[in-house]
Amino acid sequence: MKEFINRYNDVFTFEYNEKGNIQWSGNFEHCRFGVANVYDDAYNEYKKDGGTLSMKEFIEEVHYYDPETFESSEISKTYRELVYSDWNTITMVDPSGGPYISKGFDMSFFEMEGKVNGFIRNEDGYEIVIDNG
Repeated sequence: MKEFINRYNDVFTFEYNEKGNIQWSGNFEHCRFGVANVYDDAYNEYKKDGGTLSMKEFIEEVHYYDPETFESSEISKTYRELVYSDWNTITMVDPSGGPYISKGFDMSFFEMEGKVNGFIRNEDGYEIVIDNG
């Protein structure tokens, strides 16, 4: 088990579970978290309308706005309302005072192995799903 004490002296523990993932326990009373955006419906509609951008290019474009005029792109104006959040797919957890951990984070910071692939909320905190590949 590894321990982390944040700037508010909250103690967080990290411990491997039987699945090979990491149980993250501590004080999550004041906590931000992020969830995944789902672009499939918006992208499929865009392609149906004759769009030729790749999914990666589409994602960039659907979020684009001109920083000088604050105008969105035409793709953004047309398809952004079809993008939605998947509240079952947590991609980032940030308890007040830290530690901030997000998808792709290298757990070697806590002297553990693997990169974060996602999170599963549980009664003790979060199970950090690890990608060891």
